[in-house]
Amino acid sequence: MASQPLAQPSANDAHHPNPVRAPPATHTLLERLHTLSSEQESRLDLLSIPPDAFHTAVADQFVALEQDKCQFVYALLRASGARTIVEAGTSYGVSTIYLALAARQNAAALGGVARVIGTEHEAAKAAQAREYWREAGVGDVIELRVGDLRETLKNEMGSVDCLLLDIWAPMALPALKLVRPHLRPGATVICDNTIASAERYADLLAYVNSDPAFQHITVPYHKGLGLMVYYPETK
Repeated sequence: MASQPLAQPSANDAHHPNPVRAPPATHTLLERLHTLSSEQESRLDLLSIPPDAFHTAVADQFVALEQDKCQFVYALLRASGARTIVEAGTSYGVSTIYLALAARQNAAALGGVARVIGTEHEAAKAAQAREYWREAGVGDVIELRVGDLRETLKNEMGSVDCLLLDIWAPMALPALKLVRPHLRPGATVICDNTIASAERYADLLAYVNSDPAFQHITVPYHKGLGLMVYYPETK
């Protein structure tokens, strides 16, 4: 069977409504940040960058989760009532804004505390992300852990409702293994680019596909979006 072309990102219109509930100023900020990310990414051939050079090559780049994917993740979080969310690979914090909006709105509707735990290796990106969150008015629900996630995700997470993996591929599986003991039954794990970067995520995909605790489906967004639902076996 011939390979099918990857779907292109879709813009919001009558057939692709924007589900995100946020003030007009926040929508304006998100549009600006997604435009900056798209402009940067258009000048990069990400799939041509060797895996061992990827981290350095994008150290100062946005490479944000595409806007339509962010809107899907937001809607999924609202549907699942997620209030504690971990993001492995925060970068400049664009997708984190969607996570924080969903967590806060879920907490307001369902009770509990909204908490988004972000991770970022680059201190400069972390500083700028905090400025964007301040502008979006969501910084109060985000806890950003700066440094090597293999250290920063070792503790103090509580019960996690969702893990978003949008990170340098070699770090995806270590992040999942660290967060897994904290995932509640029915928690979701989302991983970007699982079609275009399937080879780079081979260890992660083999891990989840061989484990009956994970139910895995690929959502056919641009370059693929992996969605895993976690239900550990009970005795």
